Amino acid sequence: MTTETSSILIVNDEPDLATLYTAWLDGEYDVETAIDGADALETIDDTIDIVLLDRQLSDRSGEAVLETIRERSLDCQITIITAIEPDFDIVELGFDDYLVKPVSQGELTGVIEQLCLRATYDEQLQELFMLASRKALLNERTTEPERQSSHEYAELTDRMAVLRARVHETVTELLDQDGFRQVCQDIARDSLEE
Repeated sequence: MTTETSSILIVNDEPDLATLYTAWLDGEYDVETAIDGADALETIDDTIDIVLLDRQLSDRSGEAVLETIRERSLDCQITIITAIEPDFDIVELGFDDYLVKPVSQGELTGVIEQLCLRATYDEQLQELFMLASRKALLNERTTEPERQSSHEYAELTDRMAVLRARVHETVTELLDQDGFRQVCQDIARDSLEE
């Protein structure tokens, strides 16, 4: 997991719930709140890591806010928190997770921890692919003796080994979470059925 504190935007037009979620998360995360969709769209920028978005807001739907966030290409993860039971309409929504109210503190912190871990995994994989690409290029364009005498190549190889170990640890941690394990099993089962 990254050492930086994740920034969370709570978008909820019920002040009591926004206050409760803030109390649960404050101290562990940098928390901001927005009272409606317009406020959320004014507040959100590229410093926000996670948005906890109510699906029904007083001034517009959470889906409209979600769509605008995605159109802006902001690099944040979005969890819908709503009293609306999921239906097939969720297939087209661009969210990362979905919680049905009432939500417990454990559920809320659990989904945030999982989103943070997924983000860490994504960053680790991107870096590993970048390093692997460099190593493949050097393997193709340089000779074995050149690589063996290169301090930079040795550092690249070491960085890749350390990163592979971190990716493995992150995957293990993700798989230790029951919800993520179930998602992976569902993906595998669906792939076999096709």
